[in-house]
Amino acid sequence: MKDTIPVRRGEEVDVCTLTAYLRRRIASLPDGELLIEQFPSGKSNLTYFLRVGDWEAVLRRPPFGPVPPKAHDMKREFSILETLHPVFSIAPKPYFYSDDVSVLGSPFFVMERRHGIVLDTDFPPEIEVTPEICRNISEIMVDVLVQLHAVDFTRTELMHISKPEGFMERQVHGWIGRYERAKTGELPGIERLDSWMLDHVPKASEATMIHYDYKLNNAMFSTNLKQMVGLFDWEMTTVGDPLADLGAAMGYWILNDDPELLKKGLGKPPVTVHPGFMTRREFIESYARKSGRNVDHIHFYMTFAYFKLAVIVQQIYFRFKNGQTKDERFAQLDQVVMSLVQYAVQIAENPSTRGI
Repeated sequence: MKDTIPVRRGEEVDVCTLTAYLRRRIASLPDGELLIEQFPSGKSNLTYFLRVGDWEAVLRRPPFGPVPPKAHDMKREFSILETLHPVFSIAPKPYFYSDDVSVLGSPFFVMERRHGIVLDTDFPPEIEVTPEICRNISEIMVDVLVQLHAVDFTRTELMHISKPEGFMERQVHGWIGRYERAKTGELPGIERLDSWMLDHVPKASEATMIHYDYKLNNAMFSTNLKQMVGLFDWEMTTVGDPLADLGAAMGYWILNDDPELLKKGLGKPPVTVHPGFMTRREFIESYARKSGRNVDHIHFYMTFAYFKLAVIVQQIYFRFKNGQTKDERFAQLDQVVMSLVQYAVQIAENPSTRGI
């Protein structure tokens, strides 16, 4: 299954300018034409596949148009990968960072290209999907999250650019502020949800490295689906509450019995709707068992995860509504935001109805 597509309209890269720049930065770049394609998943940062002869790489840049303050920080993501890759090899190796906006119109970085299978909405046609395969993928996702949370973050750049003290309180206040800046209208339930989160922020707990965008289509598996060979999109990585990472992961863990708008609001449902994938409760319990962490208050982190996802979607919709992007995939995202907020309110007020 091919994992790239032609570059989407409006997200093109100047091939000649980029080629000349790459030749200045990479002495070993072979002769030949630069071919550029795009990785289709993801609605935030843009990710391109680069190839010249047998040389391959991946380029990451922010979305076009104005972006929220401190969001889409390419230098930060590059610095994290630069120090993380030697101690957590599933993270790809970065090659270089550039703040020369004359090349692409924004900062960007280039990293290694990994090969394997990225599971999003479909399995490759050559794979016979069984509940056993789906269960094993679930276990791998749990295991890698536990491994990541065990990494000594003091050996990475995060030691110098993160502030774990008061993490969750800052997160709640910060994401409420992001929503206010991206509002496009009044949203029922949002004030109730804000008040509940502010009143229920957990007390400080241990701090670990967290990916904070841990989901299936940010992971790459070996061709036999028996191990993870790559984990991508480290933009949100920081040092903070590991249960916030678990909650965020579960916000993306869509199941077949979820409400239709939650299941299909961002497009075709992910493969986790197949029989055999863990339920969210099973995933959480497996994580608790393998990590030794108490998950009694996971419903707060799940509530916040759906709110945070709603804000991310709202920021994308804000850009579309204001003409900063013309990608028609984003035209109905306001309905997705509403559904996510309603779901968050339900988990906050009655978590047992959602199997949490």
